[in-house]
Amino acid sequence: MKKNMGSMDKTVRTIIAAIIAALYFTGVVKGTFAFILLIVAIIFAGTSLINFCPLYKLIGVNTCKVKD
Repeated sequence: MKKNMGSMDKTVRTIIAAIIAALYFTGVVKGTFAFILLIVAIIFAGTSLINFCPLYKLIGVNTCKVKD
């Protein structure tokens, strides 16, 4: 897998995942919506860790800076 996520994209995804996790574990969000958000948070955290987003690959987006 070739990297397709830049550092800003990774940071934003990590922050969103942390916020969603905090909302879930403090009980602010509940029910089915909470589980859906938790799955989104896990996906965001995972993709930011491996620097690769499959959706970006499908639509041809690359936020990673090109090295000269």
